[in-house]
Amino acid sequence: MATRERGLRGEGGRGRGLSSERCPGRAGGGACAVGGAAMAGSSEEGLYSRQLYVLGGGARRLAGAAVLVSGLRGTGAQVAAALVLAGTGRVVLHDRGVACTADRGQQFLLGESDVGQNRAEASQRALAELNPRVTVAAHTGELSEAFLASFQVVVLTESPLEEQLHVGDFCHDQGIYFIVADTKGLAGQLFCDFGECFIVNDPAEGDPEHAAVQHISQGNPGVVTCMGTEDNHTHLFCDGDLVTFSGVEGMTELNGQDPIPVRVLDGFRLEIGDTSSFSPYRCGGLVSQVRLPEVHSYEPLRQALEEPKIQVANPEELLRSRSLHAAFRALHAFRKEQGHLPRPRAPADAERVLELAQSLGAQQGPLDEDIVRAFASVSAGDLCPVAAVVGAMAAQEVLKAITGKFLPLDQWLYFDALECLALEGAARVTEKDCAPRGSRYDGQIAVFGAAFQEQLGHQKYLVVGAGAIGCELLKNFAMMGMAAGQGGNLTITDMDTVALSNLHRQLLYRSADISKPKSAVAAAAMRRMNPDVRVTAHQNQVGPATELLYGDDFFQRLDGVASALDTLEARAYLESRCLRCRTPLLDSGTEGPRGNVLVMVPPLTKPLEPAGTARDGTFPLCTLRYFPRTIQHTLQWARDEFEGLFQLPAEHVNRFMEDPTFLEQLPAGKALEVLEQVQSSLRERPRDWRDCVRWARRRWQSRYHDAIAQLLHNFPPEHETSPGVPFWAGDRSCPHPLTFNPENDNDIHVNFITAASNLRAENYGITPADWLTSKRIAGRIVPAIITTTAAVAGLACLEIYKLVWACRDLSCYRNSNLSLSDCLLLRIQPLPPPTYWYGGREWSCWDRLEMQAVGTDGQEMTVQEVLDWLQRTHGWTVTTLLRGHTVLYDREEDEETRAQQRAQRLSENLEDAGQPPQRELELYYVCEGEDAEAEDARPPLLCFLP
Repeated sequence: MATRERGLRGEGGRGRGLSSERCPGRAGGGACAVGGAAMAGSSEEGLYSRQLYVLGGGARRLAGAAVLVSGLRGTGAQVAAALVLAGTGRVVLHDRGVACTADRGQQFLLGESDVGQNRAEASQRALAELNPRVTVAAHTGELSEAFLASFQVVVLTESPLEEQLHVGDFCHDQGIYFIVADTKGLAGQLFCDFGECFIVNDPAEGDPEHAAVQHISQGNPGVVTCMGTEDNHTHLFCDGDLVTFSGVEGMTELNGQDPIPVRVLDGFRLEIGDTSSFSPYRCGGLVSQVRLPEVHSYEPLRQALEEPKIQVANPEELLRSRSLHAAFRALHAFRKEQGHLPRPRAPADAERVLELAQSLGAQQGPLDEDIVRAFASVSAGDLCPVAAVVGAMAAQEVLKAITGKFLPLDQWLYFDALECLALEGAARVTEKDCAPRGSRYDGQIAVFGAAFQEQLGHQKYLVVGAGAIGCELLKNFAMMGMAAGQGGNLTITDMDTVALSNLHRQLLYRSADISKPKSAVAAAAMRRMNPDVRVTAHQNQVGPATELLYGDDFFQRLDGVASALDTLEARAYLESRCLRCRTPLLDSGTEGPRGNVLVMVPPLTKPLEPAGTARDGTFPLCTLRYFPRTIQHTLQWARDEFEGLFQLPAEHVNRFMEDPTFLEQLPAGKALEVLEQVQSSLRERPRDWRDCVRWARRRWQSRYHDAIAQLLHNFPPEHETSPGVPFWAGDRSCPHPLTFNPENDNDIHVNFITAASNLRAENYGITPADWLTSKRIAGRIVPAIITTTAAVAGLACLEIYKLVWACRDLSCYRNSNLSLSDCLLLRIQPLPPPTYWYGGREWSCWDRLEMQAVGTDGQEMTVQEVLDWLQRTHGWTVTTLLRGHTVLYDREEDEETRAQQRAQRLSENLEDAGQPPQRELELYYVCEGEDAEAEDARPPLLCFLP
């Protein structure tokens, strides 16, 4: 899943199936799926729009839900913050403990003045600021059954096993959804019990699949020939998918049938049921996937603890997860026996946990003893990144319980980053190194030691992007103490300003920050979380235009770069800069409930693949103008219509009025077209609202009646391309003109595009789209949700620990792929860099030739001295030497020219060519005896000028 594209498709309708009512005895969630988009067009839509594209119609149930979050240390804070930002109606915080200094290393809701205060009450004040639409309350008493009965969902974090069992029994009996989320050191566990009859209304992400019908045979079984809704693409159905048909002409018996299963023959053919008695197929039609609700059953915690169903990304992880299951149980037993958690890096305590795990986990099979020991040795630690990952995943399970969207966890999940302990520096840490210091970082020191914490403070990092992922990264950095020491610095750059739609998933911003620069607001929020952090805010793009500011010297001084960008082009540029300067890069991305983290560590890992070209949503003009088949086609047509009517003419008129010479800057053909457009706009401009109405009515008649009538005049419904071959068949749907109805009209922007698209869809018999779906498709909006961004940022920060250790062991690094829709997390070792042979030896793609280009006279080298250096150092005879497109030396020139070339200094003529002064030059060379394959297998030559 290491894809870099963004753009998950949104919600679609459901077919007939199971009852949408709740199962008896269940309280609240998992209820019926609600068609259409929640809160569309309301004042809430602007805030939650990107989340709505992830959660669909079930999101409207969030506002009426009540959730209890017990335990307000790092994991509980992450759960609660995600639920408040997502718009959960009532979130109650429970904690009977008081905040201590060490809590501030992973509990981002606490300020310095909150130390000594009840954690729930202190957190309530901070959470209430995040979303005024959510009621946030604190509870500091016992978890009585009467109190628990008022919630739909109960989440326990930092809870003793006895409490988990008691609350779990009660919730299971009362139909309350129950979740346990716990983190200890470098590991975490997650458990879900959604009762004996939980209905998942829509288990999958994205829209149901569709395909255009080209032919359907009469037979048993019948065979449907079809193609994907994108031109020249295959269908995307799978064996067993349920489908319905619409718009079929001829074999009309299929239209409106109950969902039927399909068998996939190939990329263009599907088998369906018996069609032998149906009318012959003539033309047209759409085959659409139908998703039916699913019923799932869960065991209570008491039973699931003994007979665990553990979800893993692949079978190889099962032994590790079973060992962690036993280790967490043993940890509860150790704490009950000793009255405290195992002391950090204390071998005797770790061995005792192993003994307890062996006694508890015999029936589950063998244990990985090294995993249990490693887990126990740092279990007293608290790490913000681990809390972010587990807390975000737990919050997504809460959202599943309430909305009925996506498959809940079945039933246990274990996560760990214990590979961090295999680092050379981490392996030498002692019990003394990890002893508490009375510091806010004691939880992190318990895992990595005090010297590592000091090293974290010295880090110099660039964070590019302060949006959703950027906010979560910066929050984690503040908790970790990144750049909080002498010489450390974080540079944040983002050109954007805070918008309303940012607030539901970008933790550092509030409504008062709208229209302010994101980077400046984010930097100020970081300082409030940790006043020691040294952070600098920029509002610049990182690109070719800013290379004077973010040049090679800048990148080479950095310890690393964290990318939180949302365009493929910007990410590709940043990757190329880090590759050139050999700067470590963490690249993170999300798409709805999916996310990934890619790590690039010179010279250990393979460089990140160049980002592909993003699909721009365009279609062939003939499809848009005459032969649309899907709502995507009509929406693109409507978007073009809007831009052609209201955007481009206005822009051209304004530019012409301000500067008539701008036409001279356009190509000749384009200039004439724009001038005619300006003339038309000025001549036909309306003088009052009556003119606007008359214009709109004429436009409607032209587009939705006259143009269609003309098309049908040219190609009547019965028209044949050749005898027996109908013109309106396959991917061509026969349209019909519309009759104007004044009771059917919308206005402005998305309303215009939605109305225009749906009218066009009616012309061609295409199912229309609602306002919110139209906005997503036409606006090419990326679905996004706070849970995914928080989890991805946590995974990225775990890799930063390894970079701070200056780890040179590839096996310790991880690329991560996350899917919260089905609660799967895959972490794999990055690939090593490719190698190649040149000049008689093996080179890595990270290798380069570096030379201090200082001549014998103390000045910068001449070309001859460079040629001599290559001959002396590598034994290569250079035949051609270039700097960019400038030829510095060519052996094929005459002797006089070669002599002049050899005498030149490297940077001569740079200023004449209009290039700025440079201290580092990259030269291109060709050597004698090279074969044809050497063209792309040559280490670059970097010359450092005096």
